[in-house]
Amino acid sequence: MTSIIYSKDKKVARITINRPKARNALNRAVRLELRGIIEDIEKDKDIHVAIITGAGDKAFIAGADISEFREATPIMIEEFASILGQKLFTDIENLRVPVIAMINGFCLGAGLEIAMCCDIRVASEKARFGHPEVNLGFYPGGGGTQRLPRLIGWGKAKELIYTGRVIDALEAGRIGLVDKVVPQDMLEKEVEQLTETIASKSPLIIRLVKKAINKGLCTDLGAGLAYEKANFALCFATEDHMEGITAFLEKRKPQFKGK
Repeated sequence: MTSIIYSKDKKVARITINRPKARNALNRAVRLELRGIIEDIEKDKDIHVAIITGAGDKAFIAGADISEFREATPIMIEEFASILGQKLFTDIENLRVPVIAMINGFCLGAGLEIAMCCDIRVASEKARFGHPEVNLGFYPGGGGTQRLPRLIGWGKAKELIYTGRVIDALEAGRIGLVDKVVPQDMLEKEVEQLTETIASKSPLIIRLVKKAINKGLCTDLGAGLAYEKANFALCFATEDHMEGITAFLEKRKPQFKGK
């Protein structure tokens, strides 16, 4: 059984972590396979949106495969983070297309770190979230200590990481950790509608706006505004900009080509 199910259909790539018996925990094999898939999506101009989810309805990704950490040394962990940990997750965050996390169960540890790298998080009401690493004698090392405070605030992030507390989907929605919470049987439909809407837009313009937002999150307001202005100006050099304006004036739907 393959550890990841990867498919493409109608401008949408779907990545399903396929280790349901292990609650879709990330082992080295999964991470390596995910690395290759991310590189494929980056190159495939026919893909406009990507979805990450987990097989079954018990877990999105329940964390890292802890058995692989038993004999790890500091040097091994530093190298791991540079290739298959922080670096891999950051590459997901900076992927040229929007990435939607479809969260269908436990979203813990490294799973939560992946979800936080996604552009939008849609969760089943049965989903559960947390960073329980402190219970194992370490802390989130795949970006959790940096992205969680930026999403939900420093105090709340510290509380969750310090205590290892697992929260339900309603609380995750209330504190801004997820963007939408829906009934379990509506999760697929909700994400499908969202991806169809995004995929109908200009992939070139979506890429520019994603870069502007991500850049702004990592810099001060002045630098972010300058980057926004530069990317905004680039929109006016595209065929999609002209198509959008023309379609609006002609009262029809635009036919974007990503040019």
